[in-house]
Amino acid sequence: MSSDDRHGDRSFHAFWADTVADEIEASEPEEPIVIKGGVSPSGIPHLGHFNEILRGHFVAEVLRERGHEVRQVFTSDDRDPLRKLPRRLADADWNVVELGYVDAGALGKNLGKPYTDIPDPFGECHDSYGEHFADLLSQAADMVDVPVEVLSNTEMYESGEFEPQIRTILENVETAREVLADYQNSVDESYSPFRVVCQECGIVTTDVTVTDLDEGIVSYACTGMTAGGRDIEGCGHEGEATLRDGKLSWRFEWPAQWSLLGVDFEPFGKDHAEGSWPSGEEIMREVLGEEPPVPMTYEWFTLNGEPLSSSEGNVVTVPEVLELLEPEVLRYFFALDPNKARDFDVSRLDQLVDDFDRFERAHFGDVDDEELTRVAERAYPFVVDEVRADRVRLPYTFAAVLGMVDDRHLRLQMAQNEGHIPEDAPEWVVDDALARVEKARAWAERCDNAYNYRLQPDLPDAAFDDAVAAALDELAAFVEAGNDGEAIQGEIYETAKRHDIEVGDLFAAGYRLFFDQTQGPRLGEFMGELDREFVVQRLRRDG
Repeated sequence: MSSDDRHGDRSFHAFWADTVADEIEASEPEEPIVIKGGVSPSGIPHLGHFNEILRGHFVAEVLRERGHEVRQVFTSDDRDPLRKLPRRLADADWNVVELGYVDAGALGKNLGKPYTDIPDPFGECHDSYGEHFADLLSQAADMVDVPVEVLSNTEMYESGEFEPQIRTILENVETAREVLADYQNSVDESYSPFRVVCQECGIVTTDVTVTDLDEGIVSYACTGMTAGGRDIEGCGHEGEATLRDGKLSWRFEWPAQWSLLGVDFEPFGKDHAEGSWPSGEEIMREVLGEEPPVPMTYEWFTLNGEPLSSSEGNVVTVPEVLELLEPEVLRYFFALDPNKARDFDVSRLDQLVDDFDRFERAHFGDVDDEELTRVAERAYPFVVDEVRADRVRLPYTFAAVLGMVDDRHLRLQMAQNEGHIPEDAPEWVVDDALARVEKARAWAERCDNAYNYRLQPDLPDAAFDDAVAAALDELAAFVEAGNDGEAIQGEIYETAKRHDIEVGDLFAAGYRLFFDQTQGPRLGEFMGELDREFVVQRLRRDG
């Protein structure tokens, strides 16, 4: 029984995706219910694109749970023209490189041309620039176990699938202009909702007039376009084209997609809420004569406090994120309230993971927080691949501490010493728990933070004066007596005082013995988590 049912009020839901599902059901959609997202493949598919993919996925899963057939699609708006050269790109193996890594001059000559008419900047791994980045997006969706049907706008234009919508818009072009004029000042009596890809130079031109709509023929003059903040001159060619040789402007293309695909729901960022969505909604009703899909506006999140941007290069990719945390933690981030702005701060991923762990415990009734428990009871099963109460999660920063150790047996022993993994835990629990260690280790390396150290398996070559050596021997006896990490940390200060040496010198000696460096983590606490015999031997310089 869901928490919503127990509260006896289906109109109030703990999980936002249930509320959206109610709205979709109320619109009485035909099956399959179509959920859509979309992006112009201008550059690296980044985490921001997963706002639509994962939020759409949660709604799709709720609807499937209710017995509906659902189709989740994602359009690659790949007939859009390249307007600006991105600062960074990603090759087929997700290696992120600066623009200078590819032939930027050759790429720059393609400004104004559709993404699918531009050669892949990385050679022959894909047929075009557009296909390259759409394929990366599809791969990223698979990495978080979200099956999405990626559709190419170019293919739909070239196959004629868009023709009915284009014809309807051009047949009602006066109404189309009137509607759009309320949202754009540049709309006049010559404005055409349909653009043509010039047969001579390949750029998308806007100087288009209908010649024979029955035959689907338009005339055009290649007068150029604005891209990348500058005007691109057209080649001057004049000719005729079919409705398969161009594309609708964005304001009309979006509702045309809804009509063509039978879209019932589409989430979108708040930047579309005041312009693109209202105009698309009106175009859908007044020009295409259909009802628009159920909308959902979500807040953008920032990356390390700055806006995400493919063109500016401030991005983090799904493969990068999955090196640092589990897929279910990433899905949890997108399961949170879409109306609240958040920052994805890589340097503070430990906080995100801690929040997820608490959310997970709340699902099993182990957190004294009624609101969190209510949300977790409902949403948690949509976040994880499998609900298992016996799973063990190591605290992320403790996992980072274990990442300082290479030996798996020592990692397990440290985790058991701290009570995180039971002595009798089955092998799958151990493997699952320790899998987080490599991710936390990668995080420490990426951020070069306080956990980016490595325990030396062999005794480093280090010499100490008599006072420091005696202090290390005395500290070894304290550890051998069975004291815990907190006590060891305090004893380092006391031992230094008794031997009349600088506290920093004793810490530096310990860091040299364990890490072959002069600094490191909280030394006493770290030693308390290691095997006692190993620590004693190392402090006594015995190996």
